[in-house]
Amino acid sequence: MKPPTHKNTNKTQRGFTLIETSVAMVVMMVAALACCSLFVFSMQNNVGGGDRALAMAVAQQQLEKARSVNFDDVSLTAGTTNSTVTSDKRIYAVETVIANETNADGSDKQLKRITVRVTPTTNGPNWTHTSVVLVSLRSSLDFGNYLIN
Repeated sequence: MKPPTHKNTNKTQRGFTLIETSVAMVVMMVAALACCSLFVFSMQNNVGGGDRALAMAVAQQQLEKARSVNFDDVSLTAGTTNSTVTSDKRIYAVETVIANETNADGSDKQLKRITVRVTPTTNGPNWTHTSVVLVSLRSSLDFGNYLIN
């Protein structure tokens, strides 16, 4: 006795061809590569964000040092100071600019503008080396004109 054979009598049913399968695989590979490049970019962005957050913390520390001394202290003399700070095994360039504010007639306002700029100097992509800038005004305890124009 012969086993029954099932033949496909419907000629309209077909499977995927080798070309259709290859095209689908290429499309899926392109999508996967796009996702991989997005993943690499997001990892670099997270590292850069960490550097900027540490740079902000360094800038706040430097600004608080300048604000904690007396108004007439030598460290608040008008000028620019450059230094380097290491925080969490990263090196930052710190630029502190102190400027005396004056009135329109040139008289002293008893007010100093303190600008702290912190820039990461570690290796990495160029966009991670953006500076963090904090600006603060410091006044004396004397009576005077503190109007900011």
